[in-house]
Formats: sequence, structure tokens, C-alpha cells
Amino acid sequence: MKNKLMQLAKKAAENAYAPYSGIHVGAAIMSEDGRVFTGCNVENASYGVTCCAERTALFTAVSQGARRFSAIAVTHTPCGTCRQALSEFGDMDVILPDKTCRLSAL
Repeated sequence: MKNKLMQLAKKAAENAYAPYSGIHVGAAIMSEDGRVFTGCNVENASYGVTCCAERTALFTAVSQGARRFSAIAVTHTPCGTCRQALSEFGDMDVILPDKTCRLSAL
């Protein structure tokens, strides 16, 4: 399942809007019931308005009723803001291109 989630994250990164950093990030989060939600980063000239891929995927999942998650695959290491947002919903596996760890271990 790790490979499938990472493939979905990489596919989501293709939709990123990143005219300022040029870094396209994708994420795929799996709820405990097996549903998968994807997201990409959406940048803004006012950097504080930017939304990272992890939060885009998380917020999409929450808007669809998911509240518990088993894993998230991300094409780049999550920032502190995303770690905080994810930790609100409990510990989960974080799948990165080169390793897998627990959210609490990041």
C-alpha cells in the first residue's frame, strides 16, 4: 500500500500551483476505513495564504467526513505547520520517497 500511496502523491504533485518556489508537492492520506484523499501545494504571493499539499489532502479528507488516518505519503518532508495539523488527528505513518516513519518521530 505504501507504493500505491506514494504513486498517488506523485500524481497529485502534477497539479501543484507553485509559481514562486517551483517546488511541486503532492500528498495522499489514507483514512482508517481505507479511503484515500490527495492534495497538492497551492502557493500565493502572500506566502501565509499558501496551503501545503499535506493540509490540502487532510482538509479534503475532513470535509468528506474522515477523522482518523493510518498513513500519509508526501513527496517532500512536511513542514512544522503541516505536522501540527496532522497531529491533531493522531499519530500515523508518514511515507516519504526514501523512508517511512511515524508522525511523532518526525
